Amino acid sequence: MREYVTLSLETHLFFGRIMKEHSLFLLAGFPEKEKEFRHRADRFREEFEEGLRRTVELADGMVSEEVLASGEIVTEFTKKAECQTSDLSGISIDSRITEAEERLRSGCACRLNRDMVRAVQMLNKRMLCSLNGLISFKEEILRKVTACRLYTTNYPLLIEHIIREAKLYRRIIRELEQRGRVSATGIKEMEMFWNQIMMEHAEFIRGLLDPTENELIQAADGFAKDYKRLLEEARERDACAMEEVTAKTLRTTEKYQQFKTAGTEGITGCEIRSIILPLLADHVLREANHYLRLLEDVERGRD
Repeated sequence: MREYVTLSLETHLFFGRIMKEHSLFLLAGFPEKEKEFRHRADRFREEFEEGLRRTVELADGMVSEEVLASGEIVTEFTKKAECQTSDLSGISIDSRITEAEERLRSGCACRLNRDMVRAVQMLNKRMLCSLNGLISFKEEILRKVTACRLYTTNYPLLIEHIIREAKLYRRIIRELEQRGRVSATGIKEMEMFWNQIMMEHAEFIRGLLDPTENELIQAADGFAKDYKRLLEEARERDACAMEEVTAKTLRTTEKYQQFKTAGTEGITGCEIRSIILPLLADHVLREANHYLRLLEDVERGRD
């Protein structure tokens, strides 16, 4: 059951935080008059924050060094970005969770016992329940926004984007509960999912930068075009002939990760003009770090 426990906790450490922040971004995007939607978004933020807090309690010693070192759980900017975002938005963020994540260790199998397995099963059930509610909430928001019945500062595409990420999270946890492991996702399917996510990040960044940030806008637009080409190449390839596309994707994502790192540093340092919340900058950087780890795993598997 070690694989079940480790993969469950690693998944919640990454995606649980992502869902918590999705809820925060939804909350921050609603006008004051939408009290019900603001309240519901805040309730999901609290649910996922509590779920993440419980995950961190269970995860010490139970997750891999590779994941802890990847920058997908926290980065050097996360705590500062949380504090700035809380100050700017007035939304509460418990940065003690981030501090605890920074102290997480790997490689203590002595904690693997029946009590740990039961605790992880309960956590998976709890997170699935919250996920089902959050996905329904996001889909309701999208329906009302596209029908001009609800206003938010979040793009409709961003809402579609965060629905897809939540559904991937749900699929992974369901598979862990049903099989005790995650089925091997095809390399082509994995790359097409994350290449679309990366492309849309570039499109969002491009649209949230101040119009005077010409160089950064052009760079973001270049990455959006790069990932669009990679998606087109993957569609044309047989699933067994993805090596060349994967190599290109890895090189592009390494450059993109550097761009996002510099952008997060610039936004948290108040050196870039934009309407990007500091935590959103760190959020998309962590997703790039996660994707880089997945791509590096694919490349190692081919060696």
